[in-house]
Amino acid sequence: MARPLRIEYPGAYYHVTSRGNEQKDIFRSKRDREKFLEYLASAAERYGAVVHVYCLMSNHYHLLLETPGGNLSQIMRHINGAYTTYFNVKRKRSGHLFQGRFKAILVDADDYLAELSRYIHLNPVRAAIVTRPEQYPWSSYHWYSANGNGPPWLKTGFILGRFAATSAEAREKYRLFVEDRLDVECESPLKGVIAATLLGKAEFTDLITRRHLRGKVDVNIPSLRTLAARPTPDQILKAVQDAGMMDARQERRVAMYLCHKLSGRTLQELGSMFGVRDTAVSEASRRVAKELEHDNLLRETVTVIRQQLEKCRM
Repeated sequence: MARPLRIEYPGAYYHVTSRGNEQKDIFRSKRDREKFLEYLASAAERYGAVVHVYCLMSNHYHLLLETPGGNLSQIMRHINGAYTTYFNVKRKRSGHLFQGRFKAILVDADDYLAELSRYIHLNPVRAAIVTRPEQYPWSSYHWYSANGNGPPWLKTGFILGRFAATSAEAREKYRLFVEDRLDVECESPLKGVIAATLLGKAEFTDLITRRHLRGKVDVNIPSLRTLAARPTPDQILKAVQDAGMMDARQERRVAMYLCHKLSGRTLQELGSMFGVRDTAVSEASRRVAKELEHDNLLRETVTVIRQQLEKCRM
């Protein structure tokens, strides 16, 4: 089985989930959930984990974690390992409790942490367990929407601080922020995850790729191959210009086509970069694709450019 990609560095933020083996319940009692929260507390004390959000469902959990020490794997070995031991001893069982390794998505905190917190806090509502998030006792929502500091290991200030300067106003605005999605079918923010590993805008993805993934391609990690293989728009533009085989108008159209096909950017991002509407990028890409079917010279030129881009990523 392919190993999951783990990108760990000091100050990283993650959305972490772990599910019960064979979809079975990992929490069967109030005490189970209390014990799990105790392990979150000990992870904070021993390994410096910063817990921003949590939600404990019956057969899985969600966490938003920050790792000042860049030690996510160590933190999660402690949490899942200690809880598995407790669960097995209590019920006189053995074997795996969780379904494989935990899943961790590296998150651009500035742009996505608040949205992810809302998504997590509404999980019990989406599952039809409660009708309002404050009715569910096993999430951190109460500490975000009501007065009270919560346990010392739960840090609400980072997210609440984005809503207002004062605590009372921030909690009220956060409550309205969450309730705005109560009766609305919304797309999960996790739909934007790249290579099952990263959630962030183009700049964040490029930064992580340059700093932590360059030169680390491993055939056993498909997501790493995916990230390493994606050229940036700047690299594509330079490769198109360096080819020197087209006039300026054709260069621009081919650049749009290759950025659309290879960079992983959204049409909106590419439209902003080229100074046009997203539909113009889509149309230019479609026209170039059509031309490539019968224009041998253009096809050869694009092939040379793509080969050059592959060399840049090696």
